Amino acid sequence: MPENVAETQATIRNDWSQQEVEALFAMPFNDLMFKAQTVHRANFDANAVQISTLLSIKTGGCAEDCGYCPQSAHHESAVKAEPLMPLNEVLKSANEAKEAGANRFCMGAAWRSLKDRDLERVAEMVEGVKSLGLETCVTLGMLEEHQAKRLKEAGLDYYNHNLDTSPEYYGEIITTRTYEDRLNTLSHVRDAGINVCSGGIVGMGEGRHDRAGLLISLANLPTQPQSVPINLLVQVEGTPLDGVDNLDPIEFVRTIAVARIMMPKSFVRLSAGREHMTDELQAMCFLAGANSIFYGEKLLTTDNPDTNHDQQLFKRLGITPWVGEEKTEEHSCSSAA
Repeated sequence: MPENVAETQATIRNDWSQQEVEALFAMPFNDLMFKAQTVHRANFDANAVQISTLLSIKTGGCAEDCGYCPQSAHHESAVKAEPLMPLNEVLKSANEAKEAGANRFCMGAAWRSLKDRDLERVAEMVEGVKSLGLETCVTLGMLEEHQAKRLKEAGLDYYNHNLDTSPEYYGEIITTRTYEDRLNTLSHVRDAGINVCSGGIVGMGEGRHDRAGLLISLANLPTQPQSVPINLLVQVEGTPLDGVDNLDPIEFVRTIAVARIMMPKSFVRLSAGREHMTDELQAMCFLAGANSIFYGEKLLTTDNPDTNHDQQLFKRLGITPWVGEEKTEEHSCSSAA
């Protein structure tokens, strides 16, 4: 592993090993934070955070059995199945998000995979949101090659498809879709020229070995994801993961810092779980290199800090909303819950 921080800043790698990444996790906390912040400042404005808003356009009734998800038809949660939202309601929500300061609008549907019968309706949503001057992102489950191409034609900027956890721990969380299925969808997205948004969830009972394995799977993709959401598990009654031990907040910050070092030009997003984070913990995550959040009261079906609170926190920290083009050039190694 390069000891020279400048080398880490300049070089994007897709050959990270388990030993290297676990060594990063094991660094003294202050040294890890310094390294992550140095890498972050070399690639981004350290005081700017990209803001996205997420809307569930089709809630509940998903055929997958993801152990964390209240939208799964396999679990007895309070979330009920609803049909795909009408276009006008989606555009109304997108306009409200823009007025609240978001520059990217993400739409999520609780599907195992996108069906061709729904493709054109989703494409119309993408076109409509794009016409409002917002970046567009969708998460619709697994995609086929022709579907990715159609979404690109509609103007889709980002496709979210998380890897969730390490390949080794994956079978403990999901049995209805393989890791290879997820990687294939990401391949279709990349080949269509759509930016990849892919990350995972921590606090699901996994160990540090698995958190390292997740980040290795992401960083060693043919092209590192342009956006990397790091979700902290939100425990929901009725799901299999309700009641697991909470992740140490310092370990969560370490995960953010290691992600920043390994993927220096990717936006690292604080996603699910912010509702349960203190302002101090969020501030530490920003210091570790997180530079993207979801704005708004809901993340699909779980709570999120309200917009006013986020604005107040940004003011206290001297953070401004990110404005401008992301660094999406080809990398040498070469954003859901």
